[in-house]
Amino acid sequence: MEKILIVDDEAFIRENVERILKEDGYSVVGAANGREALEMVAEGDLDLVLLDLNLGTEDGIAVLKTLKESDPELLVIIITGFGSVESAVDALKLGAFHYMKKPFKADALRVIVKLALQTQSLKREVRNFRKGDLELFEKVPIVGASTEFKEIIHQVKEIARYPGSTVLITGESGTGKELVAKAIHHLSDRCEAPFIEINCASLPLNLLESELFGHEKGSFTDAKQRKIGLFEEADKGTIFLDEMGEMDPAMQSKLLRVLEEKKLRRVGGTKNIDIDVRVIAATNRNLQRAIRDGSFREDLYYRLNVFPIRIPPLRERREDVPVLTKFYLARYNRAFSRNFQEISPEALQLMEDYNWPGNIRELKNVIERICIMHNGPVLRLEYLPREISQQDRPAAPAISSELLGDMGLEETIEALEKKIIASALDRSHSNVLQAALLLRIPRGTLRYKMAKYGL
Repeated sequence: MEKILIVDDEAFIRENVERILKEDGYSVVGAANGREALEMVAEGDLDLVLLDLNLGTEDGIAVLKTLKESDPELLVIIITGFGSVESAVDALKLGAFHYMKKPFKADALRVIVKLALQTQSLKREVRNFRKGDLELFEKVPIVGASTEFKEIIHQVKEIARYPGSTVLITGESGTGKELVAKAIHHLSDRCEAPFIEINCASLPLNLLESELFGHEKGSFTDAKQRKIGLFEEADKGTIFLDEMGEMDPAMQSKLLRVLEEKKLRRVGGTKNIDIDVRVIAATNRNLQRAIRDGSFREDLYYRLNVFPIRIPPLRERREDVPVLTKFYLARYNRAFSRNFQEISPEALQLMEDYNWPGNIRELKNVIERICIMHNGPVLRLEYLPREISQQDRPAAPAISSELLGDMGLEETIEALEKKIIASALDRSHSNVLQAALLLRIPRGTLRYKMAKYGL
């Protein structure tokens, strides 16, 4: 319930306004002078103030200034009598939200109050949103500027609101799947509980089962004491299963049962243990292809894929390259006492043109290596590793006599364009976005030309 303060030296006005606003469900308090008003504002739970400029011997403008100094975000609606419009304008310059002339109608008061409270609510949402972004960045250094990156952040914020849903993050190696998983955890209600991660490809079946679910003493040769598994350690928190696509099919079956029943049994145990854990899985494999070839269970895929997040490779979001480069330059400036301040346009262009097969991990390593070997203030072209500075450029296809034939110039150009587009599509494995990036044309233009040439 929103709380509104009425500041007026006339009791009957306070009582009349209070009656009107209480009918609309607001909590209303009154103050007869600036001192009382300031005391109530200091308590910090007010949403709006209605302030009369004529407070007997007190100057309403001075009271407004004091209130705004006490709480700059406080919304204040000025109530002014006839002949005080000039003072009301001065009040607006000091940050008042609006002013109303006495006498005012109840409906007009309701409209202005509702508008003010909606404005206040919107301001708070924006502040909380920005605060949330800052807190997320402080906990998980996840940065970018591309449309694709912004969509990922939007998805992270949405799924964080539902702490029971499983998440499947897909993307090439080095794209930042672990950072996205951590971001989901830190923005969720589970943020105070553990975030436990394990690489499913790093352990054989028997050890992975023991790591995930734990074991009882004597359950196998080296089980000399009870071991609590990672699922139990992550209780009320999040467990991140990296490289999920490499998990043995037998282990997939056991994991599926745990996800469905929300219970586990330690290796060698005889009783089920209840667990409350969000599972986030990640893989760089095509799981649908793995399902077709029999190496991944279809039922487990659908159990994990409640909320899918795909992280595009860096070559599909080149707008993020400058942002990431500056971010890692700042990090390694601090780490190695360097003073890189900027990147030369030539170096930045080459970095944006490069395909980054190792994605963000490769970019991070490149910047770290540069900061170890060189100092600023400018990251120059010659500091870049050879694979970037001497990267292959798409060669212009040779125009053979067969291509020319008896065709005129226009037909020859079209035939050559078709050949170039077909080559780009072949190089990008029919990925239209990647082919458009190779050709340096808008994706819509490429689709039009593909339809034109029947590609």
